[in-house]
Amino acid sequence: MAASLNVSEGSDTFVEVFPIISPGYLTVYDWEVVELTDLRRWVGQNWKVSIYASVIYVILIYLGQSWMKNRPAYNLRSWLTSWNIVLALFSLIGFARTFPEIWHVINEPHGFYISVCTRQEHNAATACWGFLMTMSKLIELGDTAFIVLRKQPLRFLHWYHHITVFIYTWSTYEDYEPSLRWFMTMNMAVHALMYTYYTLRAMRVRVPRQFAMIVTCLQISQMIFGVFINLYTVWVKRNGHDCVRRDEVIQLALLMYVSYFILFANFFYQSYLKSSPKSLKQKQK
Repeated sequence: MAASLNVSEGSDTFVEVFPIISPGYLTVYDWEVVELTDLRRWVGQNWKVSIYASVIYVILIYLGQSWMKNRPAYNLRSWLTSWNIVLALFSLIGFARTFPEIWHVINEPHGFYISVCTRQEHNAATACWGFLMTMSKLIELGDTAFIVLRKQPLRFLHWYHHITVFIYTWSTYEDYEPSLRWFMTMNMAVHALMYTYYTLRAMRVRVPRQFAMIVTCLQISQMIFGVFINLYTVWVKRNGHDCVRRDEVIQLALLMYVSYFILFANFFYQSYLKSSPKSLKQKQK
């Protein structure tokens, strides 16, 4: 099991975690063995970067749309294809490296509880990819540049989701909550499919409408499961059981996932139920 140690620092209690470097169910590569404590400390000290970057991000969206208003749209198809390929591969590899831990833990007695409320059975590969995913949320803001420069419709869902995930992952990374193993793995699984879809679209490959619907359904399912995990931890704590998650972080995550569910469900309705296939095809051009 991953050992943990409470280290009091002033008014805060930092829980140091030592991931298993050689779990029996997964080969951990040398480059995946990171100084987890140092990384957590660094992100914890610099999490406000996510807020500053998000403010700049919103300003650049406004300035970019104003600048492009009377200019022709850029093509950028080759750049967009490369961008999506990189993010699809990153997400796919990340999922392949983090899913084995979840699968191992949930097959133990009381496995789901362990996976959500304790830091047990945490391995070094997952620790590495958890940090990489946290950093990737800054990189993913670049998605919006392609939308603005190509003069595509920019939905509130898009930039709201980018900002909130970015700030949430950076502001809670130091806590190293066990539920993040679920949030991270689900995110990478869905993103692997989503960016693959975007890659095919950028390459002008005709993709069946059902594929886009499946991706959105998976996103909605991800939000439903995220809500369930947070409600489950609320139930666990209210019934007097141990759970290392902080109440304020649970509330923040619950609010975030509920808002995502509403927005993605509305997007599904507007895109696939309300809109006709013909109008959807025009939107996707």
